[in-house]
Amino acid sequence: MSSTTLTGIIALLFYVGTLLLQRRSVNLGSARSGTRAGTLVAGFIGVAAHFYSAGSLIYRDTAYHFGVTEVSTLIFAAITLLTLLSNIRRPAGSLILAVLPLAILSILFSLIVPSTYPPQHLDTGIATHVILSIVAYSLFSIAALQSIFLAFQNYQLKHHHVVRVMRLFPPLQDMERLLFELLWAAQILLSLAIAAGFLFVSDWGAQGLAHKMFFSLLAWVVFTGLLVGRHVLGWRGTTAIKGTLTGFGLLLIGFYGSKFVLEFIL
Repeated sequence: MSSTTLTGIIALLFYVGTLLLQRRSVNLGSARSGTRAGTLVAGFIGVAAHFYSAGSLIYRDTAYHFGVTEVSTLIFAAITLLTLLSNIRRPAGSLILAVLPLAILSILFSLIVPSTYPPQHLDTGIATHVILSIVAYSLFSIAALQSIFLAFQNYQLKHHHVVRVMRLFPPLQDMERLLFELLWAAQILLSLAIAAGFLFVSDWGAQGLAHKMFFSLLAWVVFTGLLVGRHVLGWRGTTAIKGTLTGFGLLLIGFYGSKFVLEFIL
């Protein structure tokens, strides 16, 4: 059995254990520190194994693999880690119950479905830039989707409409808090990706990299303004939603705009 498979199975077992502990806590209506600590310990062991499994999937046989299988499990490892860290400061068991099943599916997908993405032989610096960019953009994508859901949730609350499906999701405050934690994590990764790009990328004309970097920098400015506004002025609600979608829109223009020009115009 390979180390990738072994650590993936370990992650699965500890994630299932974390879910059972959290479900038991919810059913008993218990917020005891012992139960919560056990849930967090099991979760962190699982996420450590998850990261190892994801890393060994991405870099194997002296090459990097950036297929959907590899990238998806890495992204969900990052999201799970953020959820657990969020739960340290303030209990958010409903988020754990929402995120961990998706993380489990991502591991099963990575262990069962073979990747057909061709291996990439890259320098360590370039590979670091690519990995940081992929994870940052993915976290921003999830934050954008969450902001859309928050907009819908805000609309329902303002107009006193209660849709049954809304009861399946965590409370609005928890979802908004996780949104900003996603934005912080994604912004840190984007900052590192931009720095790595300036350090290690030499041919900015290749594949529209200059165009992508320009819009990435614009998005970085927007997200920085949003996060500073949240910290200093307490921005939330509609302002947070508009800021998130604006920054994400700039990232989309940077990525798909350059691809459109390269594939259909030049």
